[in-house]
Amino acid sequence: MIDETPSPSGSRLLDILREAPAHKIVKMPDADHGLAVEEPFPFLAVVGQQEMKLALLLALINPTVGGVLLVGPRGTAKTTAVRALTDLLPNVQRSLCVHGCTEEIVELEGMEAICEHCAQKFAYGEPLTVVDKVRLLDLPLNSRLEDVVGGINERIALEQQRVRLERGILGHADGNILYIDEVNLLDDAITDAILDAAAQGSYTVRRGPLKLTYRARFVLIGSMNPEEGQLRPQLMDRFGLRAIVRGLDEPALRYQAYEHAAAYRRSPEQFASSFAGQTIALAEEIQAARQRLPQVSIHQEARDLGLQLIKQMQIESNRAEITLFEAARAHAAADSRDVVEVADVQAVSLLALRQRRSDYLRQFFAEQAHEDETMRSFWEQQRP
Repeated sequence: MIDETPSPSGSRLLDILREAPAHKIVKMPDADHGLAVEEPFPFLAVVGQQEMKLALLLALINPTVGGVLLVGPRGTAKTTAVRALTDLLPNVQRSLCVHGCTEEIVELEGMEAICEHCAQKFAYGEPLTVVDKVRLLDLPLNSRLEDVVGGINERIALEQQRVRLERGILGHADGNILYIDEVNLLDDAITDAILDAAAQGSYTVRRGPLKLTYRARFVLIGSMNPEEGQLRPQLMDRFGLRAIVRGLDEPALRYQAYEHAAAYRRSPEQFASSFAGQTIALAEEIQAARQRLPQVSIHQEARDLGLQLIKQMQIESNRAEITLFEAARAHAAADSRDVVEVADVQAVSLLALRQRRSDYLRQFFAEQAHEDETMRSFWEQQRP
């Protein structure tokens, strides 16, 4: 049963995350009906790992944080937590048109900004969008480049003797979440395609004389084990939040994690149902926080301290400010507040700013400054 006592802040999202009754497990019978497991592991049943769970929730509330990278050894529930987001994914307005026409575009840019077909539909009062749930898409490591960006439909080419381009995983990820496990092991060609799509919000496929451009505005979530190799700096820069995921320290928590895993294996549906009430409540709070987000502003003190921290860390990239303040806005929205306070900036600072300081760049700029000073001194000596 869910405790209905309101939190002091007025929001239950962060309270649900902090106080999830992960210890409450019912005795479950062994059952095997020969079916593949489709019920995801409950998000709130993941024991500990508050930093990882907070980072994922912030990305659901505010996609502009720039995605999430989970870094840690094997067996620390990284993939489990990401796939557990399935039951928490919010609803969005999704275009019914292949060109992405929406009522919002008409309001902002006029009828000329949408295609002719949608302009006719809009004139007759027909909807251009539909409410749909955000989806979680996996990008397997064994994917080919054509699977990722799209290519020629070979079946249609052989059967109908005509060539048609079809979008790949990146195109289908538009407006959704794209998850890449072991992202540091991706093929370089696929990594380049993801970087291009993430930077532009779209990508172009060319096959001979055919050329099509697809929208690709997605939230990128990746997980990796640093023992298996480092992530390319270009791709690392595309992840807004970076969560360090370590093994649980307390023996009691480790045994609790074992109990949850065993109970889930015995009966995934029954195990998930024991967390259903709080999962529904958390999903509703995420949706409410997303709706509140546009009204959230940043207090002057929070802004100043955040900028001072970035300067103190000697971070060059302006993506630091974007991630820090957008994550802080999501944190405030999760707590039912319309103003970002210092505590919000502090709560997300590790996630937003770690691994952004570059020793190489500091050395490079120091050497460059010395070289510039040498040239300035030369010209000073030439003055009469």
